[in-house]
Amino acid sequence: MPELPEVEVTKQGVSPHLVDQTVRDLVIRNASLRWPVPDICKNIIGQTIKQVRRRAKYLLIDTDAGITIVHLGMSGSLRILPANTPVEKHDHIDLVLENGRVLRYNDPRRFGAWLWYELPEDGHPLLSKLGPEPLSDGFNPQQLQQELTNKKKAIKLCLMDNHIVVGVGNIYANEALFAAGIHPQAAAGNIDIDRLTILVAEVKQILAQAIKQGGTTLKDFTNADGKPGYFAQKLHVYGRGGETCTACGNLLSEIKLGQRTTVFCGVCQSH
Repeated sequence: MPELPEVEVTKQGVSPHLVDQTVRDLVIRNASLRWPVPDICKNIIGQTIKQVRRRAKYLLIDTDAGITIVHLGMSGSLRILPANTPVEKHDHIDLVLENGRVLRYNDPRRFGAWLWYELPEDGHPLLSKLGPEPLSDGFNPQQLQQELTNKKKAIKLCLMDNHIVVGVGNIYANEALFAAGIHPQAAAGNIDIDRLTILVAEVKQILAQAIKQGGTTLKDFTNADGKPGYFAQKLHVYGRGGETCTACGNLLSEIKLGQRTTVFCGVCQSH
């Protein structure tokens, strides 16, 4: 599913086409997404888009009247197209602009979301309890150590907990733990500040690199211009269970942790 880098790349792709544009219409062809698309979403019609932001894996489209909250779910994508572009299967929503362009939402699995909120987004239940952004100064070794104090839960599960830090999904948690030399099953509260410092730095570097590479295309993800992301070519462990470690040549192990596939090197990640 699209993770933080893929959502950030999508935001960067659509934002220049949306900001300062007035919305002419909102066409809802299929309201049956993860949550039913409410009719109140049409409050955006006639509004001028002030900015497009990302919070965790949510895209926020700001207007004076309120905020459209978009989540790509498992397989969603956004494209900027001419308004007369023929509709294809799974094209569920069109945000039609006065300039003749359209922001088109496609979602084969329909597990994404398209919502409307009129108060500051911090009050929305989906956004109110989120942790710091991983690329911000708010995510740092001291903050992470405080969050992990006395926690016996596996560090990988904590790294994917949006209350601790947002947007570090399965792909990037695997990669960051490998880069930091930390076993994914290590008890989070037992990891010292020196190793957490390395982990925080690796999370930031890997996410920034993934964004620069256009995200990671495994099955469903493409950018707003329809192009794939190329970070999959940089993956060291994710999706490589049973293959050789790029660092030591040992066979990579694959387990289930929190119902998610976890791949690691038992030699390089012995801590």
